[in-house]
Amino acid sequence: MSQPSPMTWGDFKNTLEQNPDLHLQFQYEEGRFVDSSYHITEIKQAPIVSVDCGGQMNSWTEVIVQLWEPSVKAADRSMKVGKALKIVNLVEKTLPLNPNATVKIEFGNSKFDTRQMYPGEFIADGEAFTVNLVPDFTQCKALTRNQSCGTTSAEASCCAPAKQELELVTSDGASCQPGSGCC
Repeated sequence: MSQPSPMTWGDFKNTLEQNPDLHLQFQYEEGRFVDSSYHITEIKQAPIVSVDCGGQMNSWTEVIVQLWEPSVKAADRSMKVGKALKIVNLVEKTLPLNPNATVKIEFGNSKFDTRQMYPGEFIADGEAFTVNLVPDFTQCKALTRNQSCGTTSAEASCCAPAKQELELVTSDGASCQPGSGCC
């Protein structure tokens, strides 16, 4: 099963800009939404440099929008998309965000462990603009290139199922026989 391509920051921001007067809400699980009192507490830009199990260096940038629910509900309606864009513009005055970066939304509360998720489907319905969040995933980059994890064949890859061969070794070359005391 292939994973959908993550959305870029530029595409995410452009989608928001098309809906400034709608109330921005985030669905993190089916039927479960970030509380309408949420705050955008920070927007991070993270350059990532890694070496995968095949020895290949990789680099990319992520823009992470962090959401926080206050302990006391302070609003009955979520902020409008336009207000969220004002926060984005404030951030971008100091930190120019890479439009080609992968965008993630970071969220957690007392019933949902904090995690980074991708924006999935966008739904404009009445006065609401909902961003459905989808889980992040792990992958073996070497296998996605049809390579192995630092070995000469994909079958010997660290990502392939382990094959274990058993070999009986005795000091005198004799096999282990029932009742011989070797077992």
